[in-house]
Amino acid sequence: ATSITIDRIFTTKYLDVWSAYGWIDNAAVLMSSLIGAVLLAIIVEKSKKCLDFSVTLFLIHIITCTIYGGFPSTWDWWIIHTMGMISMVVLGEYLCSKKELSDIPLLQL
Repeated sequence: ATSITIDRIFTTKYLDVWSAYGWIDNAAVLMSSLIGAVLLAIIVEKSKKCLDFSVTLFLIHIITCTIYGGFPSTWDWWIIHTMGMISMVVLGEYLCSKKELSDIPLLQL
């Protein structure tokens, strides 16, 4: 069994592309990016702002990781988080643009 600690969020030692246990944490990072994309559509609502919000969140995460456990120095961490950020931006922009292009409901009397 694996333990749930804050180290899994802010250190690089659990993200491993080459092991099954590493993919549990990799999947958690990617799933959080998908949830972040849905939250972008709900909170931001503008597709032009999705890139800014996603990159800002990514930079805050890098700074927090650096303060907590040192600068992320493994390729696995960078690959997974870059994939997560890209998926968050692309899906967030898609959902926001879909929301922007939806019809405005009119009051029917």
